[in-house]
Amino acid sequence: MTIKEQKKPRNHSKKPKTKDSISVTINEKTPLLMPNKAHQDFNGASFTGAVFNLSTTIIGAGIMALPATMKVLGLGFGIALIVFVGVLTEISVGMLLRFSKGSGAGSYGDLMGDAFGDVGKKVLQVCVVINNIGVLIVYMIIIGDVLSGTSSSGVHHAGLLEGWFGEHWWNRRFFVLLVTTLAVFTPLASFKRIDSLRHTSAVAVFLAFVFLVITATIAVVKWFEGTIAMPRLLPDVVDINSVWALFTVVPVLVTAYVCHFNVHSIENELQDPSQIKSVVRTSLALCSTIYIMTSFFGFLLFGDSTLDDVLSNFDTDLGIPFSSQLNDAVRVSYALHLMLVFPVIFHPLRVNLDGLLFPSSAPLVTDNVRFGLLTTGLNCVVFLGANFIPSIWDAFQFTGATTAVCIGFIFPAAIALRDARGEASSRKDKILAVFMVGLAVFANLVAIYSDAYAIFKRNESPRE
Repeated sequence: MTIKEQKKPRNHSKKPKTKDSISVTINEKTPLLMPNKAHQDFNGASFTGAVFNLSTTIIGAGIMALPATMKVLGLGFGIALIVFVGVLTEISVGMLLRFSKGSGAGSYGDLMGDAFGDVGKKVLQVCVVINNIGVLIVYMIIIGDVLSGTSSSGVHHAGLLEGWFGEHWWNRRFFVLLVTTLAVFTPLASFKRIDSLRHTSAVAVFLAFVFLVITATIAVVKWFEGTIAMPRLLPDVVDINSVWALFTVVPVLVTAYVCHFNVHSIENELQDPSQIKSVVRTSLALCSTIYIMTSFFGFLLFGDSTLDDVLSNFDTDLGIPFSSQLNDAVRVSYALHLMLVFPVIFHPLRVNLDGLLFPSSAPLVTDNVRFGLLTTGLNCVVFLGANFIPSIWDAFQFTGATTAVCIGFIFPAAIALRDARGEASSRKDKILAVFMVGLAVFANLVAIYSDAYAIFKRNESPRE
């Protein structure tokens, strides 16, 4: 058969296609392997979903400690510092995104590996694992305290379930946390894409607003009744020890803003990755507004009686009608909020632990067995830690002053200073990075010293 004989009539293209025919356009950008149906159905995350997921990463247990920072710093100085740390966070995340674009890194760990080699990548992964396990254990402890009560201070505080139904075997801490782990945490932690959590993240942000609205409403009512006074605007500094005490709020503020370990995952799933900077700015603006309003109304409501965890202030009579119902509403909304924050923090924990244990393996999402084992194992570790660690609060203060500040500020600044590919545009970047590292190291060394001194004095006081 000759070449001429193979030619088809010109109108052959008009022949009707059969039912099973497939039209594929091939060009230089067409992948060699076609994606499976699951990936074809996912067209990328929306801007709104990305904002909710990043905002949920930011807003966690730290929101309840912010009113207490106002007691230390004063309302004016405290709000200014919240804004300052928010701006510093936006700068540090911007550094990560800019240097990732230059190096082609698809994750925070890859970026650290590009700047500092395999050691740098593993150091980051260890920090994320330690930080996130500590955070998740604290979340579960708080949920247990809210639902089942606590006697850690020597005085028994009844939980919601005990207050509603009386004391039973099924509302004790161990069983409540077991049911929560199996019925809530495990299903939500089983999603492979962080965008799958966008709806629960939206509810989590809404619940943070519920807490804010209730607190603001109570504060306004009591203000008009004349039962609360205008709080201090500046810190109460009387001696050198009170100056050092100002730095103890640093771990709280740093922990309240750390979201860096989820930024790349959210960017990679965005339908339009160029929107990530707007996502970061929108999320930080939203969370800063919630933080400022919560700090203002929380401190306005309780003044110098504000406890380290303001949720504990809602365990007493508020002096207004429906006080008991409002207390319950605050605690329920907060417990549900933490349940929905849990999987968003769990996602990067699993990814980074997988990178530590199986650095040469295929991507985690492609291996269901490895994914299931890691998910189950980490849930067990968090569950056991929340039930059998006597007190994690002191440890959490130190992790907030070490791993969190490294993830949020020291590592991004170190990447800018290393500038492995010459991405820094001016001396301003270098100066800003040096300032960020110096401020973070100094403030957190003082915070560690202050926390250690406070623990030492607390342990020494019973002997006196």
